[in-house]
Amino acid sequence: MTDINTLRRILNDYKRVAVVGLSADWSRPSSFAAKYMLDHGFKVIPVNPKYDNILGQKCYPDLKSIPGPVDIVDLFQRAERVPLFVDDAIEIGAKVLWMQLGIINQEAANQAENAGLEVVMDRCIKIEYARLFGGLNTIGVNTGIISAKRPLIINR
Repeated sequence: MTDINTLRRILNDYKRVAVVGLSADWSRPSSFAAKYMLDHGFKVIPVNPKYDNILGQKCYPDLKSIPGPVDIVDLFQRAERVPLFVDDAIEIGAKVLWMQLGIINQEAANQAENAGLEVVMDRCIKIEYARLFGGLNTIGVNTGIISAKRPLIINR
């Protein structure tokens, strides 16, 4: 399990995130997380061969097609598909392999770590950023309201 200081360092130091499996459907978790990261200063690089553009960002068919460096490879993929992306993450010089909430593949993690990448498993990049840098309330969104007063509850 990745400790808080490591997560904070990763999210503070690394700002170019390739989101593998990013969907153009705004209601999908990948889209929600990517939009949040864009709004918080990250460069989001969509990786999905189905699209040319997602969230106003040029989309790439695979990791090796991305021009320039990639800091974090954020995988919105089933656990059994994660190994398909580890070699490419290593080859492009990524610093971190991030497996989203519910995704655990220890074999892939070991391979990435042995190649010098840091690995985060079973954590949502959006939730961790909000938790560690502010903006997370009880339902996971920033309301923009700071108050000790409880909201009025209207019974219908």
